[in-house]
Amino acid sequence: MKLEEIIAKIMHDKDNIYFIGIKGTGMCALAELLHGSGARVSGSDTGEIFYTNAILDALRIPYFECFDAAHISAESALVIHSAAYSADKNPEMAKALRLGIPLVKYTDALGAYSALFDSSGIAGVHGKTTTTAITGTLLAAAAFPAQILAGSAVTDFGGRSTMSIGNKYFIAETCEYRKHFLSFHPRRVLLTGVESDHQDFFPTYTSILGAFVEYGERIERGGELIYCADDAGACETVSLLQKKRGDITYTAYGFNADGFFKIKNYKTENESSIFELAGIPQLWRLRIPGRHTILNSAGAIALLKSIADSEGVPFSGELVNRAARALAAFSGSKRRSEILGEAGGILFMDDYAHHPTAIKTTLAGLREFYPRRRLVVSFMAHTYSRTAALLSDFAGAFESAGIVFLHKIYASAREEYNGTVTGFSLFEKTKALRGSVYYVDEPLDALGQLKSILRPGDLFITLGAGDNWRLGGALFNDYKIKGAA
Repeated sequence: MKLEEIIAKIMHDKDNIYFIGIKGTGMCALAELLHGSGARVSGSDTGEIFYTNAILDALRIPYFECFDAAHISAESALVIHSAAYSADKNPEMAKALRLGIPLVKYTDALGAYSALFDSSGIAGVHGKTTTTAITGTLLAAAAFPAQILAGSAVTDFGGRSTMSIGNKYFIAETCEYRKHFLSFHPRRVLLTGVESDHQDFFPTYTSILGAFVEYGERIERGGELIYCADDAGACETVSLLQKKRGDITYTAYGFNADGFFKIKNYKTENESSIFELAGIPQLWRLRIPGRHTILNSAGAIALLKSIADSEGVPFSGELVNRAARALAAFSGSKRRSEILGEAGGILFMDDYAHHPTAIKTTLAGLREFYPRRRLVVSFMAHTYSRTAALLSDFAGAFESAGIVFLHKIYASAREEYNGTVTGFSLFEKTKALRGSVYYVDEPLDALGQLKSILRPGDLFITLGAGDNWRLGGALFNDYKIKGAA
């Protein structure tokens, strides 16, 4: 029996699925969707508190806060595990294997689940989460019967990473790392961009480009690839794919696109972005900064129209008006230009940008959006391999910032340090290009120095996939307390 058939039977029979690592964002999201589809869900994780604890508790999904073979019984029809765990080290996975219970990793389970729907995968090195979040917000406004799974908590999803408004369509953020997205079954793929990343698995640009082409080849016959015409890697992916797949539709969006989804008349005013699309007589507004966010919005609108076409609903009139109102009200997702608040006249933000291109576009967007604010940045690089491979690009990514604080590299469990690059290496490279750059190994040790530098009117932002977000939180809390005193 295929995995998708097993999952469909479990949902129908209301059988049990056990999740190992259930507090992870993706794991919790899939658990929530399966729970809502009729399966009985339970699981386990460490005792560390995550935002997903509250979600699981609200759904009354039981979970253990440790791993023990005694938790696994023949009652479970399927065990899904996070990629962070392996059978040789996790006693629950080992027990499932001994009992002969089907044991699958999260990405394979997500892929099998997608086979049960008319599914769309949102992919790309940058912008996946925001694009997925905007798409879900627009689909909810259109009242199309869909389930959405994003890679982070989304304010418009009630602080969760999922939204469920029906069972016909499934839209999910799909990840390129280790080619995980090749488990997905897409009728449509929305491609935001392709460039070199995850150097521990894709040592060359050609290798990561090939993975995205493979993903495009998985699109169902008669399906659609929606792609960003402003991204060279996305365009190259399309060029290669067109030689192999003449049976799918290619839809471009962006400032450089031709046709329906060409962005025009873009401007910012009163901390809002305003733009039009060539094929739609509608003014679109967005409160989230940056040209890259406008691109993500245009892609989401293109995907909404594709689904509207499948529903036989004209993309005009009240449907477009509802979508425009929803976009104007969209308030973002966690760690994506997330506003922590304002205290002492300083605006505090946090963003997940951890690739040079994402850093550069995020800061440029903030500079454009908040022209009167000085940008003070804390950045923590993530993974030695990425930092070493893109060191010069990282060093040149901070041109829109007024002051930059750099820290040690946030290590990944998936690689070992080989001694070739450190956070200080990045500092030296950056300092050769600009002034007003500082190095403080541990982020929280920069508290005192930052308090002597920050002034009313500044925008302080933590960037990266490390844990320097704690620095932003600590600073914001200190200024709030000082203001209340």
